[in-house]
Amino acid sequence: MNSSPISIVLADDEHLIRGALAALLDLEDDFAVVAEVDNGTDALAAAHQHGPTVCVLDLEMPPTDGVDTAWNILREIDTHIVMVTRHARPGVLRRALAAGVKGFVPKSTPSEKLAEVIRTVAGGARYVDPEIAASALTGTDCPLSERELDVLRATTEHDTLAQTAQELHLAAGTVRNYVSSAIAKLGVSSRQQAAQKAWEEGWI
Repeated sequence: MNSSPISIVLADDEHLIRGALAALLDLEDDFAVVAEVDNGTDALAAAHQHGPTVCVLDLEMPPTDGVDTAWNILREIDTHIVMVTRHARPGVLRRALAAGVKGFVPKSTPSEKLAEVIRTVAGGARYVDPEIAASALTGTDCPLSERELDVLRATTEHDTLAQTAQELHLAAGTVRNYVSSAIAKLGVSSRQQAAQKAWEEGWI
């Protein structure tokens, strides 16, 4: 008796990679790529529309990164997430696992191996690339508070602290204090450098 195919929503903002990956996955008899999109917003919409078994998400795509997209999808839809990334920063894996992501692999993963990972995740198990896992174990612990991370995350989307304060419903002075504290803890000289450092470490 034939079982239903593993339905897949594929999200990657690099069109050539997305198209090639979709074509390769469609060669698998037990897979059906039901949607291809290039951003997190459309990935959420496609997940709502198709209710896929697995969503394969690129880590770095607009308007938010793949981890935030995973949070949004898993909060609303019963599915499984495989994250693929070109740059596996240690803190990102921790964020992804906390979000409920079940698979985490580099983009250099051969299509045959990715197919195995998708089957593993579809079956309810977890797979993390060993090199990414080892890197995460040796990564730097985040010295920032959750509120400091929220502020730095918001500053990457706004030009001024006033805009950040408005988004977070905080006083401008309070935001300034959080930014100053983050700058001091990270040993940098500006909020832009603090946000960049936090991003590079995968904390935001």
